[in-house]
Amino acid sequence: VQLQASGGGLVQPGGSLRLSCAASGFFFSINAMGWYRQAPGKQRELLATITSSRTTNYADSVKDRFTISRDNVKKMVFLQMNSLKPEDTAVYYCQVALGSRDYWGQGTQVTVSS
Repeated sequence: VQLQASGGGLVQPGGSLRLSCAASGFFFSINAMGWYRQAPGKQRELLATITSSRTTNYADSVKDRFTISRDNVKKMVFLQMNSLKPEDTAVYYCQVALGSRDYWGQGTQVTVSS
């Protein structure tokens, strides 16, 4: 199982970024996918999930600002992040749960600063 996240960077408050995660090594289309983040000194936080039928759920902290989506043909999951705030600064990870095990990508850094 491999999850490769990309798209992070430095953005000003109020700006936008789109994160991508390329998946391989498992049957992508039938599995729910998630995005998490971890800020320095904090626990990893679940941000958004999307099921195989594209049902989505969001943490209150990102609801109405972030949008998760997926492309089953390309085996990719995305996180569109709008109205970014300094408190969104963190390493962002894509995730899949297969059986009882969680798999994580390597993370991509998002820094929101002026």
